[in-house]
Amino acid sequence: MKIQTPGSLPSIEGPSDWFTGRVRIDPLFPFDLPSRMGGNAVTFDPGARTAWHTHPVGQVLIITAGCGWVQREGEPARMVRPGDVVRFAPEERHWHGATATTGMTHIAIQEYLDGVPVTWLEQVSSTDYTGPMA
Repeated sequence: MKIQTPGSLPSIEGPSDWFTGRVRIDPLFPFDLPSRMGGNAVTFDPGARTAWHTHPVGQVLIITAGCGWVQREGEPARMVRPGDVVRFAPEERHWHGATATTGMTHIAIQEYLDGVPVTWLEQVSSTDYTGPMA
């Protein structure tokens, strides 16, 4: 058994190559062989969001605070709130982040395949961010 206590891993600022706006990543459980799973709490300031990206084995988001958007390519963005659980399929192109006026925090869980948990793509444009919403 291993117990990870809050604050035992330092928070990091979300890199501008991966995010638009201010984002804080708090590691919860890093990838640790033989497990392929890792998880982080990610906090987005209002207007902040990920770049488009994919995960080789998919991703699960658990919304814990605030209000945000999630979108998979080819569909309108969907609003998410605390308690919502979002599953992205392997290699599904998507983004997620806060609304323009409200921050959002989620727990992101993903598996690593050959040491890779995510493939980062281009930034989400302002048009995509403010585009059709479901």
